[in-house]
Amino acid sequence: MVDLTKYRNIGIFAHVDAGKTTTTERILKLTGRIHKLGEVHEGEATTDFMDQERERGITIQSAATTCYWKDHRLNIIDTPGHVDFTIEVYRSLKVLDGGIGVFCGSGGVEPQSETNWRYANDSEVSRIIYVNKLDRIGANFYRVVKQVENVLGAKPLVMVLPIGTEENFKGVVDLLTRKAWIWDNTGLPENYTITDVPEDMVDDVETWREKLIETAVEMDDAVMERYLEGEEPALEDINRCIRKGTIDLAFFPTYCGSSFKNKGMQLVLDAVVDYLPNPTEVKPQPETDEEGNETGKFAIVDADKPLRALAFKIMDDRFGALTFIRVYSGKIAKGMTVLNTYTGKTERIGRMVEMHANSREEIESAQAGDICAVVGMKSIQTGHTLCDPNNPGTLEPMVFPAPVISIAVAPKDKGGSEKLGIALGKMIQEDPSFQVETDQDSGETILKGMGELHLDIKVDILKRTYGVELVVGKPQVAYRETITRRVEDSYTHKKQSGGSGQYGKIDYVISPGEPGTGYVFESSVVGGNVPKEFWPAVEKGFKLMMGEGVLAGYPVLDVHVNLTDGSYHAVDSSAIAFEIAAKAAFRQSIPKAGPQLLEPVMKVDVFTPEDHVGDVIGDLNRRRGMIKSQEAGVTGVRIKADVPLSEMFGYIGHLRTMTSGRGQFSMEFSHYTPCPNNVAEVVIEEAKKRKAAKD
Repeated sequence: MVDLTKYRNIGIFAHVDAGKTTTTERILKLTGRIHKLGEVHEGEATTDFMDQERERGITIQSAATTCYWKDHRLNIIDTPGHVDFTIEVYRSLKVLDGGIGVFCGSGGVEPQSETNWRYANDSEVSRIIYVNKLDRIGANFYRVVKQVENVLGAKPLVMVLPIGTEENFKGVVDLLTRKAWIWDNTGLPENYTITDVPEDMVDDVETWREKLIETAVEMDDAVMERYLEGEEPALEDINRCIRKGTIDLAFFPTYCGSSFKNKGMQLVLDAVVDYLPNPTEVKPQPETDEEGNETGKFAIVDADKPLRALAFKIMDDRFGALTFIRVYSGKIAKGMTVLNTYTGKTERIGRMVEMHANSREEIESAQAGDICAVVGMKSIQTGHTLCDPNNPGTLEPMVFPAPVISIAVAPKDKGGSEKLGIALGKMIQEDPSFQVETDQDSGETILKGMGELHLDIKVDILKRTYGVELVVGKPQVAYRETITRRVEDSYTHKKQSGGSGQYGKIDYVISPGEPGTGYVFESSVVGGNVPKEFWPAVEKGFKLMMGEGVLAGYPVLDVHVNLTDGSYHAVDSSAIAFEIAAKAAFRQSIPKAGPQLLEPVMKVDVFTPEDHVGDVIGDLNRRRGMIKSQEAGVTGVRIKADVPLSEMFGYIGHLRTMTSGRGQFSMEFSHYTPCPNNVAEVVIEEAKKRKAAKD
């Protein structure tokens, strides 16, 4: 039996360029997993193995790897930082027990770190904080600690203090042991000496050490009582308190260093082992019914319990489809038959592998607490549960945001169509935030995603990985439609043409629904004028029409339909007749209900040097942005605004021009809001032209 207390399933997440992938490389080197370091800026990092990642120097998909430190097994996932790929962070956090939040010593808490931190809070993942790049100009450990408190509303528990700053950064002082770890300039992680605290830091070390102990002992009443009586707690007691507080999310042990220069990594790895939870110490995953409601049962982390495993990532490579799974309870082994509760189908487990980025090692079995990959599963998607066919159960599924941007693509040559279809099928399985649909009238393929970069990379993958040359259209915004007025109306569907006829009459009220409610149907018919068995047909008829509005053909949101009365014919009425009546009623009444176009609005978070704040705000105002807040930091100003997506295309180019290449921004979908008339007119006109071209 494997000792689960020696397992740590951890993720490394942060803003773009804070040094996540470099940190992962250093951990792999330190633990002896790799022997030659690969650098991100040279396109050589182990976990950045896609061509697109190597060229752009960013992480696009999360990569999994396993290594060992002090007899503990660390399953590590390196996640992307760019906002278009937060889906990767979200689904990785879902299956992890702990994490390392990496922050840049000079950039501090940047926009994307905030989003990732929020995801980690939602998933209740214990974290340690690592402030990286302390050798950079402008780096300041204490400022980043303050930002963690103010911007993230988190409680950092400072465990080490830096020795020297910027290019003079030499090492760190471990507050608990009062020992200084000093590295030489060879860049080798093993070249360090442990000495006494530098004289000029003794007072600071005592002040911060006292803070550390005071915060830690709050986790144990008995230790706290002795401490208040003047007794210094033993190191084991302090460590036990820190571990408890970290797992309870009461505070986050905070470290610092320079991954690139290999300084400070050992203490971070020690903290992973000492303070982050093992799989048995986190809340067990709740099980749900078919509707996604919790059943009150839990997947207990125990190898002897029935199998419960979650597929959290699907990746296609030269050996075939790989399904990454986190085993929550029970065991999974080669040759076993498992049930996919979503599809209701059973599958036999073929090859199982332990991943190291894109290379693999064959394994025979895995058990509760493990993260592994299964080769060649047929009908599985991200978020599906695999379980014991004799003892089924479904784990809480993953929820993914809807795409907000789309582009039309077509293969350059005829032979490309089949290749495109196969490639897109694989890509949809890999990335749940990427959707594809075919325009029924024009036959065009529409790709939908989370942002311009997201779709840009998808087109690049199609070209390089699958060899499909594409003609790409302009990006399109996912507009929506709604109504603004209440309408009472009636519609009769009557068809007599010899033989049995069709008859259905409905009286109804269509009114605007609450924002975010979608389509709501109710019936207040009394006296059986429309028999109950026909109500679902009326509901279905209206619902089918919600997919295409009357203004520009976009889906309709937030409409409330109340069936109030009607009549039926004993012979000629049928469900079909009432469904047709409802469809025609929608076409008849929606134009009377003050239809309105809605546009997606994005939460935009811009970072700019102080000299360019006026330009950036002026530009956001021109883009119909609503400025929400401004926060001045040491290295620049963060501006938060709500801006319509249609105004944000190509924004990164403008921002870089305005700020001499120093500006950064991230954006995520916020809400839908009514379109101004002048914008709506243009969108509706374009929709009419498209329709005319198809006809």
